[in-house]
Amino acid sequence: MNETTRLPHLRERFFRRERRSVPAARRFAYETLAGWGLAEAERSGDLLLCVSELATNALAHGVPPGRQFLLCLRYGGDALRVAVHDSGGGTPRIADRAGEGLGAGGRGLVLVAALSDKWGVGERELGKVVWCEFVRGEFARGG
Repeated sequence: MNETTRLPHLRERFFRRERRSVPAARRFAYETLAGWGLAEAERSGDLLLCVSELATNALAHGVPPGRQFLLCLRYGGDALRVAVHDSGGGTPRIADRAGEGLGAGGRGLVLVAALSDKWGVGERELGKVVWCEFVRGEFARGG
């Protein structure tokens, strides 16, 4: 793992292209929530699962050999956003054909879409960012 940047309500960290980066990203997210007083929030488990799924997708489909992915957590306004940046090509999508994604993998974005309030994909100069937001429950300001 590399540098960590810490600003009020923004935490981000780079992770290497290796399996242990998924639990490390989840741990980083949990520690971030704890630092913000949100580790026991009603939807923290959903958010942590989304972190795992987005990190897994980045490793499986987005991070070329020798590269890293960036996990960003931002809390402000009425939302907590999880964003995973990688340098791979392609646009992630939710499986839409009968039986597609029912094997050992393929359900990550289905889970992210079901658990978060919003999700999407943005293009970057090199690669993409896949994100999700939680805007209800204990993560909402004043909620």
